[in-house]
Amino acid sequence: MTLSKCLEVEKVVKHYSHNGKHVHALDQVTFHVHKKEFICIIGPSGCGKSTLLKIIAGLDRPTSGEVRFQGETVKEPHPKISMVFQSFALFPWRTVLQNVEFGLETRGVPKAERRKIALELLELVGLKGYENAYPKELSGGMKQRVGIARALAVDPEIVLMDEAFSAIDEFTAQVLRNEVLELWEETEKTFILVTHNLTEALEMADRIIVLSTRPAKVKHEYHVSLKRPRNRSDSKFLRCQKELFNILKSELEHTIVRHKLKAIHEHFKIEDMESFQR
Repeated sequence: MTLSKCLEVEKVVKHYSHNGKHVHALDQVTFHVHKKEFICIIGPSGCGKSTLLKIIAGLDRPTSGEVRFQGETVKEPHPKISMVFQSFALFPWRTVLQNVEFGLETRGVPKAERRKIALELLELVGLKGYENAYPKELSGGMKQRVGIARALAVDPEIVLMDEAFSAIDEFTAQVLRNEVLELWEETEKTFILVTHNLTEALEMADRIIVLSTRPAKVKHEYHVSLKRPRNRSDSKFLRCQKELFNILKSELEHTIVRHKLKAIHEHFKIEDMESFQR
């Protein structure tokens, strides 16, 4: 069976300035995503995973290279690509229902129609009865359910999730992971999740894009052949987890060594300053 590409990331490079310093975040990042796939992007902390996701979403522009959605270059937020944020990003002055309606409202969807869509999605994510609550009245898991409903409300082809489960407790995160997988199977949409959690990536993904340390390149594409639902304690799962860790190990070690060397350098610099002052 031939799978159709819905997203192409082609030789994406990103440079930017941070606190007066030049940062080379991404270097020739290239991969593609098929329709209805569940993709996870992993890599060392600070390697540029979230930056890459923002470029895919059209919220940031690459220095060079391009992202193409169904053959069209993504240069700004695309109506068929939506995003779920780690920080929930809900409007505190809007009710749960109004938050879910927001994307539809900005697109000029009539009130009755957007209300119907929002109510159906709130029931789908288990928030029926909370339509008139405000974000401050919700738990972290409930806030993320609102974020997921809002992302789905605009009927996207691709749903991007940036560390979507990292700001909530592990029990709630596991429940949400299962619910997201059910939504993925039910809606047949394409999901791309950025995560630092190898177990989470193996549990959810069809394919895992492994990025190197900064400037990030695609180090490996790991195809997950495990049948769903996946059991974390299964021997095949544990073997895949070990394989994935070994792929990422050299990058993690490089990061750790670099940080240790930086700490040693800072230590001697302070000692030199103290000697000079004496």
